[in-house]
Amino acid sequence: MKTDLTMAGFEQLQTPEQVDKALTQQGTVLCVVNSVCGCAAGAARPGAKQSLAGAKRPAKLVTVFAGVDTDATNQARKHFLPYPPSSPSMALFKDGKLVHFLERHHIEGRSAEMIAENLMMAYDEFC
Repeated sequence: MKTDLTMAGFEQLQTPEQVDKALTQQGTVLCVVNSVCGCAAGAARPGAKQSLAGAKRPAKLVTVFAGVDTDATNQARKHFLPYPPSSPSMALFKDGKLVHFLERHHIEGRSAEMIAENLMMAYDEFC
């Protein structure tokens, strides 16, 4: 489940310090909160990977794994405020500011293609 994203070019963040460094940098960063649930496997991870096929994409791709890298995930969630904790979820940052967020209820019950389209629209606007 971890390698599904890391093999696609996502950097696994495992410490709060790594999270802060990645999410506050200049440029665009996509952060995926990975999890073991079915909607992560069936829609979130495939959708995140499919979203990278478009003309525009984030400069940096990172992931934290809920339930595994607890400290890193909790730190990432601080950057996602005012959104409540949600697994899986996806956050797009531009120059250290959260500009687009997909909560679990935006992912659950949707296809990977729908998630990819949602992300690609955000990339068109912010990347």
